[in-house]
Amino acid sequence: MPLLPFPRTVRPGRTTGLDRAEAALVEEYSDLVRLAYLTLPSSLSRHRRILVAHSLVQRSLPGAVRGRPGGVVPAPRGAARQSVAEKDRLRGRVVRSALAHGRSPRGWPRGMPPPRTVLPTLPVVWGLRLFPRAGGVEEIALSQALAGTTAAGRAAFVLRRVDGLADAAVEDLLRAAGVPDPEGALRSANRLDESAGAAARALLTSREFDACSVQTRPTDLLRRRRRVRFLWAALTAAAITGSMLTVTGQMASPSRPATDSRTGAGLPRPDDLVRTPGDVWADTSRVDLTAWPARGARADDRELLDRALSAWARPGRALRVTLTPGTPTDPPPRSPQLLYAGNVDGDAVVLLYDGRRVVRYSEPLARPGHGALALSRADDADVTTGAALVVHRGARGARYLLAPWVAEADTRDLARPDSPARPVGVARDGVTVPVPTPTGKAACDTRPVLQLRSSARIVEKHAFLLTDLGELSPVHLTYTPLPGHGSPPARQPREATGGPALLAWAHLACELEELRGTGVRAVNAWDFAEQELPERGGHAVWTCARASTWRGPGDVRLVLRAPAASPSAPAEVVGTARSTAACSRFGQHVVADVHWRARSGHWYVLAAGSRAVTRIDVTGEVTARQRGRTLAVRAPRDSRLRVSARLDNGTSLAPVGDAGR
Repeated sequence: MPLLPFPRTVRPGRTTGLDRAEAALVEEYSDLVRLAYLTLPSSLSRHRRILVAHSLVQRSLPGAVRGRPGGVVPAPRGAARQSVAEKDRLRGRVVRSALAHGRSPRGWPRGMPPPRTVLPTLPVVWGLRLFPRAGGVEEIALSQALAGTTAAGRAAFVLRRVDGLADAAVEDLLRAAGVPDPEGALRSANRLDESAGAAARALLTSREFDACSVQTRPTDLLRRRRRVRFLWAALTAAAITGSMLTVTGQMASPSRPATDSRTGAGLPRPDDLVRTPGDVWADTSRVDLTAWPARGARADDRELLDRALSAWARPGRALRVTLTPGTPTDPPPRSPQLLYAGNVDGDAVVLLYDGRRVVRYSEPLARPGHGALALSRADDADVTTGAALVVHRGARGARYLLAPWVAEADTRDLARPDSPARPVGVARDGVTVPVPTPTGKAACDTRPVLQLRSSARIVEKHAFLLTDLGELSPVHLTYTPLPGHGSPPARQPREATGGPALLAWAHLACELEELRGTGVRAVNAWDFAEQELPERGGHAVWTCARASTWRGPGDVRLVLRAPAASPSAPAEVVGTARSTAACSRFGQHVVADVHWRARSGHWYVLAAGSRAVTRIDVTGEVTARQRGRTLAVRAPRDSRLRVSARLDNGTSLAPVGDAGR
């Protein structure tokens, strides 16, 4: 549904300042609305931001002082130059208004919403919810990056990438709009540039951020009907009891002083828990754990919730406590968020979230109060890493609580890339049936993983893989493909659901067991090079598997996937490194080497580098130099040698980790 203004009729050959401004507004309306939509606070719902963005742009025309409707003057010379200047003035007014939205004027009572958020302004929509059309994974990543920066930084980013303004022009416009630190806003825009890459303009102009081409859905019809009935009942009750309330208020005894709702120091009570409404996830720019509603049949069980909060705040000696590495152990804040409370496989389970950590309290139904507490980091969880939590783990496998935006849930065997995915049963409260979680050597024979698909209301055709590694949050599996012949490399890891991704992960499935219980958030398999093996040994692929943790550091394993009899045969590990930036966007250059034996019994040293490698050198007992990204040279198995690579910028690069020789 396109949303565009209707221009006024202007007499040809004669124009006013206001007419020129209106013509510029109509011409740039979509870009101005996009600018306002992205600059407005991300705390607003998408529906509200769309309406406010249109309102700010439509009210950005200058007043009668700048151009009187009745004062008709000939069109000035240099009309094109004046048109550009008028567009810049409109951008400045839109940015100023968007930055001022939600800011209270001087003298306004503290704690009271500012007038802009209370008084309705045109356009007004009743009975419908508006939201932009869903984009892809990269658009969601950019949306989250935008939400994490300042409003002025978002405005600078849009002005630079969509409107094409130079940094000096952006700085002047922001300063004229009242931004106190335009240089800081440009620095924030630079960080967004690093996140979005060269496709920043294409992403910003996609339908995910187009507030002029929107979708509509009705509001909650049942809730609307209840509200109307409640309003009539309230008005009737108010008319009958008004006088009685006045008399009662006069006769009432002095009120008692307010007391803290918590009985212990820093201990929240069930009434303090935050409960997110069930429809927030479909109309928010934060698609993460904060959008999860409170679910479960025991979400109103005060005794259970009180035991869970007490166990978190003051764990006793009898309580079994498990922590993901790097998880803070401080008590809960005043108002944690309730995610789930219910009975699962003979246990009562409560899931809580405080913005940094997910906490699971569980106790046997037969022995209330004798339970276990598990804490795991979940800061910066997103549409994938915040899509599921392990609500219970038993002999039959793990049960997951799925995010409200998950539309489909399947399971597939990572060790069998050709096997199809199978549906997973999900209860009405979002809890799945048990999904097997083999450990030890059995995990090399079969590796069941979740394959989830997001609702089209937030992102279209987005499926992704999660696997259980023994913690509350399952691990997100991604894939970065080979750059190909002449095609640009992937800007960021992709979802591991395609054929090449599943084939790569089939060879890496056994390696996942080494990461169990280490606080891993996501693992990316990056195919950084391919090579034809000597003596017609076949086609091999070099892969860097990077495990990123919730606490920040990441470990890498470099493997060589040579031809094998089985599609799930474990790949050969050729190098490892701990707490490194290698194979991330901050370590995009890599080279690796290994001794390899041909069928004839001859030994070779193989080496390969990533896209920017232009030459590989071998020194020591064997010397060789090969231009390009791969090298293969005869070398005894026990030969001592050193491999290095040269990048296209002239710098030297050493192999990652400990070479397997």
